[in-house]
Amino acid sequence: MGSAGEFIHIVMLPFMGHGHLIPFLALAKQIRRQTGFNIAIANTPLNIQYLRSTLRQDPNPGIRLLELPFASSDHGLPPDTENTEDLTLDLIGKLFSSSVCLRTPFRDALSDVVTRQGRPPVCVISDVFFGWAVDVANGVGTVNVTFSTCGGYGTMSYVSLWLNLPHRKTDSDEFNVPGFPERCKFHVSQLHGFLRNADGNELWSRFMQPQISGSLKSFGWLCNTVEEIEPFGLDLLRKFIKSPVWPIGPLLPNPWLVNPSSSSSSNRDSLYRQHAGKEPGISPEKCLQWLDMHGYDSVLYVSFGSQNTISPSHMMELAIGLEASGKPFIWVIRPPLGFNLKSEFKSEWLPQGFEDRMSKSNQGLLVKNWAPQLEILSHKSTGAFLSHCGWNSTLESLSQGVKIIGWPMAAEQAYNSKMLVEEMGVAVELTTGIQGSVSSERVKKVTEMVMDKEGKGGDMKKKAEEIAEHIRAAVKDEGGDKGSSIKALDDFVSAIKTRI
Repeated sequence: MGSAGEFIHIVMLPFMGHGHLIPFLALAKQIRRQTGFNIAIANTPLNIQYLRSTLRQDPNPGIRLLELPFASSDHGLPPDTENTEDLTLDLIGKLFSSSVCLRTPFRDALSDVVTRQGRPPVCVISDVFFGWAVDVANGVGTVNVTFSTCGGYGTMSYVSLWLNLPHRKTDSDEFNVPGFPERCKFHVSQLHGFLRNADGNELWSRFMQPQISGSLKSFGWLCNTVEEIEPFGLDLLRKFIKSPVWPIGPLLPNPWLVNPSSSSSSNRDSLYRQHAGKEPGISPEKCLQWLDMHGYDSVLYVSFGSQNTISPSHMMELAIGLEASGKPFIWVIRPPLGFNLKSEFKSEWLPQGFEDRMSKSNQGLLVKNWAPQLEILSHKSTGAFLSHCGWNSTLESLSQGVKIIGWPMAAEQAYNSKMLVEEMGVAVELTTGIQGSVSSERVKKVTEMVMDKEGKGGDMKKKAEEIAEHIRAAVKDEGGDKGSSIKALDDFVSAIKTRI
C-alpha cells in the first residue's frame, strides 16, 4: 500500500489484539486525514493480513503495512496464534511474554525504513505494552510516543497498580493507589486474578513492569479519550507520567458521532465492518427492524465484548433476571466459560423454552457471537448497555448517550466501571469479574432501576446525554471551529513536526 518511494512519517506498533489493532488503525486514518502524513503499521503476519482485509474495504494509499516475522510455536503457543482472540487466560499470558521477541524484527524494519528514505520517520507510535520501542526509536534517531487505547482514568489505574502493587502492602481489601487522592479507594475485587496474585516476580509482573516503565520514558502519550469527559483522570495521568498527554479520542466512525441517521445503510454497514473487523451474527437491518418495534429508550443491550463470556450459572441467572424484568433486550450470546467460544450455542445453557418465549413475545433478541454494536447503540430505542466496560465499548455507549450497567471482567475494565459509577454517574455495577456473585433477583432489580426513565435511571440518562454532547463537540472540525480532540491532535503533530 503506497509506493516504495513514499516518505513514511510515522511508524505504528500496536499490540496483538483486536482491541488494540482497531484503535491504532483508526488513529492512523485520523492522522492521515488531518495531516496527509504517510503511515506504516507494523505487526505479525496474521495481524497484517487482518488489517489488510479491513483496509481493502476502505483503500487508503497513505497507510502501509510492515510484516514482522513471528513463530507462535516457538513460544509454547498453538500454530498461527498471533493475537488474543479466543485464547485461554494462560495462553494470553504466553502471548504477552512472547511479544518481547518482536523487538529485533521491529528494529530491523525501522532501520530498513531509515535506509530507504535517508532519514528516520518523524516518530514511532507504540502500544503501552511495548516499552522497549522507546529505545528502538531512539536508536534510529527518532522519538517514541506511547498510545494508550484506554481512557485517562483506566490508564492511570493500570499503570500505577502494576508498577506499585499497592494491594500487596496491606492486609485490607481496600487500599489507596499511588497517584490517586485518598477518596479514591480501590478494592481487591476490582483486580484481575493476574494482578491480584502478582508479587513482582511471576510471569505477569516480569512482563508488565519493564514494559510500562519503558513506556514512561516516551516523548509523550496519546490517549483514546476526550478532555471534557475525563478531566480528573487525565490530570492524574499527566502528573504521574510527567509527560505531555494528548487526548485525541474517541476513535469511532464519524457518522455515529455526528448524526447516525445521516449516512446510508450500506455505508454504515461498511463502516461497522471496518471498525469492528468482524461480520455480525445478524444483519444491521434485522436489528433495526426489531428495535423499531420498541419504544424510545426502552431496550437493554447486553454484550461482553469479543474476548469475554460468562459462566453457565451466570448465564442462567442473567436470562431468568432479564425475563423477569419484562424489559426488552438484545443479548449478544456465545458459549459460556469452559466451552469452545467458536462452537455452536446450545439451548441447554438457557432456561427451558427461553429462546422461544423471547422470540414469540418480542421481549428478547438473541444474537449469536457478534452484533452490529454501533447500529444498536445509536438507535433511539436503546436505553442502556449491560457491558464488560471495555474502553472501546464504553466510548461507543457514551458517544450515543447510553447509560451503562457494568460487569467488568479483565484488563482495566473494573477501573473504567469505577470511573463511570463514581466520577461520571452514568453507570451502576451489577458485579465484578467472572467469579462475581450474580442472582436473577439482582439482575431484575438493577435492570428495572437503570431502565426507569425517572429517579436514578433518569439522572444517569441526563448525565450520559451531556457526555455525548461533549464527545460530539470534541471531534467537531468545521472551518476554524475545532473541538478539543482535533486541537489535541494538532498539538501532537506540532510537537513532533519540530523534528522534520
